[in-house]
Amino acid sequence: MISCGSQSREKDKRQITKDRSAYSKDIKVHAIKKDKAIIVGANQTENYLPLLKGKRVGIVANQTSVIFRKDGRENTEDKRFTHLVDSLLSLKVDIRKVFAPEHGFRGNADAGEHVEDGIDTKTKLPLVSLHGKYRKPIPKQLENLDIVLFDIQDVGVRFYTYISTLHNVMEACAEARIPVLILDRPNPNGYYIDGPTLKIENKSFLGMHPIPLVHGMTIGEYAHMINGEQWLANEQKCTITVIKVENYTHNTFYSLPIRPSPNLPNDQSIKLYPSLGLFEGTNVNAGRGTEFQFQRYGAPFLDKTVLSFSYTPIANFGAKYPKHKNVVCYGEDLKSENINGVMTLKWIIKAYQNSTDKSLFFNTNNFTKHAGTKTLQQQIESGLSEKEIKATWKDGLEGFKKTRLKYLLYD
Repeated sequence: MISCGSQSREKDKRQITKDRSAYSKDIKVHAIKKDKAIIVGANQTENYLPLLKGKRVGIVANQTSVIFRKDGRENTEDKRFTHLVDSLLSLKVDIRKVFAPEHGFRGNADAGEHVEDGIDTKTKLPLVSLHGKYRKPIPKQLENLDIVLFDIQDVGVRFYTYISTLHNVMEACAEARIPVLILDRPNPNGYYIDGPTLKIENKSFLGMHPIPLVHGMTIGEYAHMINGEQWLANEQKCTITVIKVENYTHNTFYSLPIRPSPNLPNDQSIKLYPSLGLFEGTNVNAGRGTEFQFQRYGAPFLDKTVLSFSYTPIANFGAKYPKHKNVVCYGEDLKSENINGVMTLKWIIKAYQNSTDKSLFFNTNNFTKHAGTKTLQQQIESGLSEKEIKATWKDGLEGFKKTRLKYLLYD
């Protein structure tokens, strides 16, 4: 006899398997659109293969680390692109190991999930997790490497952890005197800067530097800032080379052809992520456990007479244990919300104000890590309006914009 708990677990496994299959399909055939003029760093093999020739190479990569077909027209299987690692191996580059960030090398681990070291089943290369026992490569893991290549698609939000991984890799390589080669990619939220600036006493893996929540920089630009602002331990500098994106400016629209993590499935989720990502520091569900991640929010303790939209999170690919799993949540559906060039607090303020039990709302320590400051929670709890709160960000934003100018690679 199967217990109710076992039945529930079996159902969850079936759902996760189904969602994983859908995600795999999404990676293979999701359209490359509106951005054919963009040539990402990885596609410019003529510019970086000479830097890898005769070198023992480590690669920091995930499912977004791909080389696109030049015509972008092929519709079947993986014909639109090949993985960078596969391409470099075919070109006889001596890859010794792959370092995997949050969500893993193939991008299928939950947010925050511990990722184990292992062997990649396709290439048989050793996989070194940078989101498991270690988040910074240790000296032993860098032994016998001459260069480390970093190629990961970012979305330009401080608590999206790939820039923290970038910092840790640069710091470890600086200590080991190993150069880092960065293949740059566009930032889909790179056309604006917004949000509270992190206070350094709140430094964590969700934010390591005193920058606004939306920073408006590519990975390559951010690497230059890390060096230039002396953010590495002991004010070290990492030797970096950035292969720039061709035909890109910060005002160029870029639709990500591959989702950068399991719970950012489309352009709308990426636009809303800076605003709805703050719910990660609360007990409100931000769409995890549905097919509309970061396009809705809800909780069972929100007033359903005001927030009448309802949904029930279930275990799925990328969210084995979503908040309020199998419980009806009340909130708002934002999948059609038109938002560009702004991070807004209106939804988190509205949710807090319509909580039937406000003591349930904030996970204070986690919210502070996401916000980068203790002040934001206090401001929301005290009833300040969005306009009043945003006015307190002005000095931090203006200071950062001036600093940022020194490191921009694109107009």
